[in-house]
Amino acid sequence: MPANESAPSVKKKGRRARLIVLMLVLALVAGLGYGAYWSADTLRASYPQTTGTLKLAGLTAPVEVKRDAKGIPQLYADTDQDLFRAQGFVHAQDRFWEMDVRRHMTSGRLSEMFGAGQVETDAFLRTLGWRQVAQTEYDTKLSPETKKYLQAYADGVNEYLKGKSGKDLSVEHAALKLSDDYKPEQWTPVDSVAWLKAMAWDLRGNMQEEIDRSLMTGKLTQAQIDELYPPYPFDRNKPVIEGGKVEGGKYVAQGAPGSTSGKGTDSASGTGTSGTGTTGTNGTSGSNTPSGTGASANNTSAVDNTTVQGASAGLRTQLTSLASTLDQIPALLGPNGSGIGSNSWVVAGKYTTTGKPLLANDPHLAPQLPSVWYQMGLHCRTASASCQYDVAGFSFSGMPGVVIGHNADIAWGMTNLGADVTDLYLEQVKPEGYVYDGKVLPFTTREEVIKVAGGASKKITVRTTNNGPLVSDRSDELGTVGARAPVGGTAPDRGEGYAVALRWTALDPGKSMDAVFKINRAKDWTSFRAAAADFEVPSQNLIYADNKGATGNIGYQAPGRIPLRTTGDGRMPAPGWDSKYGWKGFIPQAELPSEYNPQRGYVVTANQAVVETGAGKYPYTLTTDWGYGARSQRINDLIEAKIKDSGKISTDDMRTMQMDNSSEIAALLAPMLTKIRVSDPDVRSAQKLLEGWNYTQEPDSAAAAYFNAVWRNILKLSFGDKMPKELRVKDSCMNVKGNGTGPADDLAQVVRECGQRGSDSAQPDGGDRWFEVVRKLVKDEKSAWWQSPALYSDKATTTRDELFARAMKDARWELTAKLGKDQSSWSWGRLHQLTLKNQTIGTEGPGFMKWLLNRGPWNLGGGEATVNATGWNASSGYDVTWVPSMRMVVNLNDLDKSRWINLTGASGHAYHDHYTDQTDMWAKGELLDWPFGKDAVAKATTETLTLKP
Repeated sequence: MPANESAPSVKKKGRRARLIVLMLVLALVAGLGYGAYWSADTLRASYPQTTGTLKLAGLTAPVEVKRDAKGIPQLYADTDQDLFRAQGFVHAQDRFWEMDVRRHMTSGRLSEMFGAGQVETDAFLRTLGWRQVAQTEYDTKLSPETKKYLQAYADGVNEYLKGKSGKDLSVEHAALKLSDDYKPEQWTPVDSVAWLKAMAWDLRGNMQEEIDRSLMTGKLTQAQIDELYPPYPFDRNKPVIEGGKVEGGKYVAQGAPGSTSGKGTDSASGTGTSGTGTTGTNGTSGSNTPSGTGASANNTSAVDNTTVQGASAGLRTQLTSLASTLDQIPALLGPNGSGIGSNSWVVAGKYTTTGKPLLANDPHLAPQLPSVWYQMGLHCRTASASCQYDVAGFSFSGMPGVVIGHNADIAWGMTNLGADVTDLYLEQVKPEGYVYDGKVLPFTTREEVIKVAGGASKKITVRTTNNGPLVSDRSDELGTVGARAPVGGTAPDRGEGYAVALRWTALDPGKSMDAVFKINRAKDWTSFRAAAADFEVPSQNLIYADNKGATGNIGYQAPGRIPLRTTGDGRMPAPGWDSKYGWKGFIPQAELPSEYNPQRGYVVTANQAVVETGAGKYPYTLTTDWGYGARSQRINDLIEAKIKDSGKISTDDMRTMQMDNSSEIAALLAPMLTKIRVSDPDVRSAQKLLEGWNYTQEPDSAAAAYFNAVWRNILKLSFGDKMPKELRVKDSCMNVKGNGTGPADDLAQVVRECGQRGSDSAQPDGGDRWFEVVRKLVKDEKSAWWQSPALYSDKATTTRDELFARAMKDARWELTAKLGKDQSSWSWGRLHQLTLKNQTIGTEGPGFMKWLLNRGPWNLGGGEATVNATGWNASSGYDVTWVPSMRMVVNLNDLDKSRWINLTGASGHAYHDHYTDQTDMWAKGELLDWPFGKDAVAKATTETLTLKP
């Protein structure tokens, strides 16, 4: 996005004007203005018919849609294509507004719905080219069977749309109809395929960390940056698979025996040749540097570091612009911080009360209204070659099939593997092209026209190198910024400047849509793994359970297209002009980590390291930016404790584990905080809250409220104020000494410097990476990180305890301002609130519009890096920014005794009974019954709609 000083205000004004128009229209639609211009009947006009009979052209036989008391549908058909045609119809009944927004987003056409305020977002999405990639996938990669299903689904959506517009579709469409005469177009199969690109973007790996590390070089030394990105603690937090290596072209697991108490090997010091004789960039991730590549990694570190520092001014400006652009995308998909991930675990039948496996999953995504997930069942009345599905679970509106769930034979769950599947390349550009191995190659270009509701269209040119699209091209100001960048000795002559290109696996056409259908009908471990081989993007941890034999089976598979780098480890932007930094292929599927019936009897995945790498271990680098294992190890510990205590785990035990609120960082710091001498009686009274606290973050806990406020202030004083402005939250301003980088800058001059980051991605965010940073630093009471300048009446801090004392004081007065002076009224839930926002229209604008479409707040427990992962960004406040978007526990012994819950409800229609009718239960950690078999579904059914040819 442009770094033009006026651009944000122009964008904001354009968007707000558009939203004000929509707000007024919505007021009319809701009958709340101008004498109740539209009645309540208008609001209900878009509510779906859920009983009786409707005609659905193209069916070969009737399809029954059976809904339970929460409006969750179970579909029964005689052919696969009838099933998916009906799924498209039902998705559109409940969620078409959501579907319509999604397809406009994935194709970079939001401006057609919402006006000029979305042009820059559209331009960036057009540059990525999701829609073009999806079209190529559909044309060249997907199986004929998958194409039939996608077309049937699209036909079902279009049958629903036939004869409808405006108020017949949703209150939001009614608003657009009145303000712009907007009319939705026909649904296409490619609209469905493109949504997988959006999910891949949400789970794209370490791109944000790559940007952040590069931006840090403007203010921090390499050694300081290394301290802020410590190696994974294998000695304390176990990987998904302990042991295992590649032999004969296949991954061979070495299951750990029974107990989880055995410690892994901590190779953080960097064994072999990695991390030696360099700036330390790669050495910090020694345990994640594959054997046999240490020497090239050393050279990479030196080259990458010289490149980044040598072209620092231009690169930092480019990356700041890119980071600003990324801040616009999460508003639609979800924040991209250290918290994005998920929990899943599966326990073997020998350790369950049911005698068969139990499988739990709760993906962590941005809170949305409606939820990103849609619960449903897809059932063939009779299994045959022409009707192969009997599956239930969580689907995406706009896409056929079930993404996470179970069929009659197996269950599966997903968490983000976090594989490094993106690389940023610094490109040397010239008017005639870009430099590559000493030659100037022409750009691949295409013209894109962005249509704008209520305004003139905008034309952009997308330029692509052999490393990917130039994501920095979406800025007029940055087009030539590299011309001023100093160049290091290893970089070529700068010519006309530098640009930034993105290499990302999701921009290569793949077969992930094939995988969805194959997993839905898999019957055993062999067919499940074969299906997983096609699940190329996004790269996920797949857990598995089946009901075969006496006790069933469990397993783990890491799928995905994970690149092999000729040189480098993907931690920092690479020089795009040198072919040595390209990709040389992908890790073979047979060599990706997997495990079947491990001896320990369970598998836990929660974004921790998958395997330990190094000499004699796993030979490939999956990423150097794992989650740090706080959640995963807590789940491991809970499972082990339960097995040790009773020998068996129940369905309710699994649910209880999902709601565990224990704070690892509180267990480390609270005992230290209680020992600090405090003279102020008000601060001392707050400090006493931590004495005897059990470190659980329940919604009604005053201690949790105070501790998290202290934690936030510790982070601010020790790290936040030392961050470059590009990483600090917007509007956080401070006086700093000039750094001598500009003509108006003088080292003795004090300047006002304000943060530039959005609230979801600012640093320090307080996630478990920061747990690990602080865990190491607390051993050094005089670390330079504990030094904080004097502020107002405070004197400067020089030691850990001085800074902790000041953080306790600041936290006390922060909570006094937010919650009142009376500590008895404090609670974590009053600080830590969830507001569900209707996407796009409900995210901005005057309070009336938010009242109309949004719901909440809910006071929540949990927090950062807890199993009950209700995330918040410590840089910006305590509001919930990501959540367990759904929860499920599958009982493989009796599928009808499985349990599930969604964040919101089945309906996307504001004011509908099922708009948020699951949220209260979700907030309390409760689960709904999940009927699957025909008799159980019939018993739960409250409404039946028959779709007839």
